Amino acid sequence: MLDSLGISRTLLSSIFAISMIVYGIGMPIAGYLVGQLGTRFVLLAGAAIIAVSMVWTVCTNEPVSFTLAYGILLSFGLSFTSPIAVTPIVSKWFTRQRGKALFYLSTGSMGGIATMTPAFTSMIEWVGWRATLLLLAVLFLVLILPSGLILSDDAPVNTDLLPGQIMTNRIDVSEPMISLDRWTDALVTRPFWQITFGLFVCGFSMNLLGSHGVPMLTDHGFHEQTASFSVGLIGLVAMISSVFLGELSDRISKRSLLSVIYIFRGAEFLLIVLTMSAWQLYAVSAFGGLVWAGSTALSSAILGTLYGLRWLGVLYGWSYFIHQIGGAVGVFAAGWGYEVFGTHFFSFGIASGLLALASFVCLRLPDCATGKIIERRGAIKWN
Repeated sequence: MLDSLGISRTLLSSIFAISMIVYGIGMPIAGYLVGQLGTRFVLLAGAAIIAVSMVWTVCTNEPVSFTLAYGILLSFGLSFTSPIAVTPIVSKWFTRQRGKALFYLSTGSMGGIATMTPAFTSMIEWVGWRATLLLLAVLFLVLILPSGLILSDDAPVNTDLLPGQIMTNRIDVSEPMISLDRWTDALVTRPFWQITFGLFVCGFSMNLLGSHGVPMLTDHGFHEQTASFSVGLIGLVAMISSVFLGELSDRISKRSLLSVIYIFRGAEFLLIVLTMSAWQLYAVSAFGGLVWAGSTALSSAILGTLYGLRWLGVLYGWSYFIHQIGGAVGVFAAGWGYEVFGTHFFSFGIASGLLALASFVCLRLPDCATGKIIERRGAIKWN
């Protein structure tokens, strides 16, 4: 893209940052429309926007048009097919195993990292980024259209509760721990911003690695295929680990598991920028993959438990908007920091420190399994 558009790394990073902000802006809109018009409408509308934007993107040759097509329209369409669109429907269909179901949902992203990063690196070398993007558009539509048509928002009564649980649970299992009259009431509660800060850091770190991981490794002397395979290895290991983390999420404290994920990710970002050989790189990637999945799944599960399913779509949408702001900041900081300081340690070191802080903040969340929430004048306390 740098060669064909004739732009600097900082400008391209800025376009990517814009795309992440637009992606985030579309999140609460998608969450609201899911509640009003249903999951099917949102997914199919997103697929239509994506098809138009990708064709426009491959036909553009100058930065302004590229920004409009790729940075704005495509990102807006992708927000309609994001986890925001399907998290509410998954949460409706699963009560007893909600954490596991949301973890399994996240394996889609991990599978994309594992398979698409090396595959599209090879495709770009073979036919160029434009043809590769067009192939991705066709593949995306083939997968998303049937999925959008068969999904149903109407979950069965008692969802996945076992017969014994149905008899013993006389209360509404979807009853929120924090009662809201309007979704905006959540904005004055501390747990919402604790979760949102964690997602900001998640976006900062994950998009930093996604956009600058391969260039960082090639700058450090690794071959492009080695670099792309190492990033793909993170997703591959994450697909496997998400199965076990999903089991754990319904058995232990979700806040503790989320805190552990963030602190281990912080170590990953510090280690990957210091690797010197291929075997070290693969070992660090495998280590990072163990905890790469789950932060968004756990965050949405905690939001659903704390605030109820009625407002989950829009609240998760706003939290994910902050996630994308974090992603935009991370992508821009990496490009700017490298050109100013001549090292990737600047941005990757910041990511490591922020992840450690997010680990501490999320550990201070109420325990959704045992905590009893009390609201007093907009402040949240728990016993």
